[in-house]
Amino acid sequence: MVSTMSHDRSETNTPLGEGTPAHERRWYILAVLCLSLLIVTVGNASLNVTLPTLSRDLGATETQLQWVVAVYSLVFAGLLFTTGALGDRFGRKGALQGGLFIVLVAVTLAAMSSQMWEMNASRAAMGVGASLIMPTTLSILINVLPPHERTKAIAIWASVTGAGAATGQVLSGALLAHFWWGSVFLINVPLVVAALIGGYVLLPKTRDPEESPLDPVGAVLSTIGIVALVFGVIEAPEHGWLDGKTLIAFALAAGFLVAFVLYEQRTDDPMVDMAYFRNRAFSTATGTMVLVFLAMYGMFFLTTQYLQLVQGYSALGAAVRLLPIAVVMIFVAPQTPRISARLGANRAVALGMLLAAGGMFRFLWLGKDTSWLQMITGFCVFSVGISMTMSPMTAAIMSAVPPRRAGAGSSMNDATRELGAALGVAVLGSITATHYAHAVGPAVDRVLTGSGASSAKSALANALAQAATLHGPAKAALTNAADQAFIDGFHVAVLIAAVLAATSSVIVLRYLPNILRHRVAGPISRSVSESSAEVASVG
Repeated sequence: MVSTMSHDRSETNTPLGEGTPAHERRWYILAVLCLSLLIVTVGNASLNVTLPTLSRDLGATETQLQWVVAVYSLVFAGLLFTTGALGDRFGRKGALQGGLFIVLVAVTLAAMSSQMWEMNASRAAMGVGASLIMPTTLSILINVLPPHERTKAIAIWASVTGAGAATGQVLSGALLAHFWWGSVFLINVPLVVAALIGGYVLLPKTRDPEESPLDPVGAVLSTIGIVALVFGVIEAPEHGWLDGKTLIAFALAAGFLVAFVLYEQRTDDPMVDMAYFRNRAFSTATGTMVLVFLAMYGMFFLTTQYLQLVQGYSALGAAVRLLPIAVVMIFVAPQTPRISARLGANRAVALGMLLAAGGMFRFLWLGKDTSWLQMITGFCVFSVGISMTMSPMTAAIMSAVPPRRAGAGSSMNDATRELGAALGVAVLGSITATHYAHAVGPAVDRVLTGSGASSAKSALANALAQAATLHGPAKAALTNAADQAFIDGFHVAVLIAAVLAATSSVIVLRYLPNILRHRVAGPISRSVSESSAEVASVG
């Protein structure tokens, strides 16, 4: 009875979970997936607030602080394609549970670190865990929910990814105000334990029913190529985009990624089927997703500096003032399926990109004394626009991928997000820094010489530190000049990002399909098929 029903399900390609216990628990399963995802997004965003404390308590140098952030991104991004394929092949539930356990151990070790090398090793381990968690949450979602409910579920999933960055900084700032820096890591422990228990009880065992063989060559090529690309993007702002180290990193990235594409086109069982890119929904969405996260993380990076350095707020004070972004995303993102159904996916995303551009244009009037109430209009419009784009873009990527290979589609979705986030900080940060250095130069040269002048020209924080050593009119002149130079650079970066967003809205309107049709899930793993049949036979 069991084997017959399992065979029938495979032959008819019944949507995964329909009429089964897993399907009935689909929204509880989604809650576990979102909690697992929140652990990744909050944990990563929270570190930025902790960096000054780590510098003071562990004696970290500037280079060490940069690497404690960079090592996570390098490991996470580099392993995404490989871990997504492993989840498809060996089981997504096991991959998710394994990733959560790795994060549990890593955050505990990070909280106990007494030296920076221990912290960096713990952060690298967190990157391994996150690379297993993030793509698996989306691939399980695709395989658990029927096609007509996936868009809504993806919208909820996307709202967590967007809101987690803002809420993570607020939570960390509050913890640092009352506890030692290790609390920022330990706060994840109860969340991870809850996700592990919830996942063990609720998550079904799903995998690629065809059990496609692994692609070790593709794994090596993609890992080296993506690590080199992200490394180059991270290092470029400090060393320069034309520096030898940067150029070597980009050359390696180009070489290995081209080799990866060529190999994937020729192998019988590719990790990422390049034919997906012939689907307009997939190719348009992957490109637009990079730009969406470039804008979002670039804005986070610059506005956080503006609030703290120019307006003088604490890290917690700045994070609290960015909370409306998270609130708007949590409210708007779940509504995007209705908006897309009414307007069409292409029009909804195009409108979202225009709203994001409009929100960024609002910051062209940002000044040294701009009130937070004036800023909030730009934040809200920007957040509404970003919220309207994230879930339809994710849905577009996943609609082009068969559910049995959902890990590959999810990995592509996550890779574009990570690359966009890295580019947002690197590109918009570099544009701002370049304009700042040029504009502040004359004012610095009038009051500083030697290494002090070089330091002041390199960053706003350094200029304010140098100004604090001065007195009277010289102090005020340097402070005002540095603040204004940063604001002017911010204006240039925001203008470029806004123009790119507005331009992309035209591309999306032209090339993204009006209706996104999700593929119906094929056969589920034998363990789930058999358990479902047993329940049916008992009934």
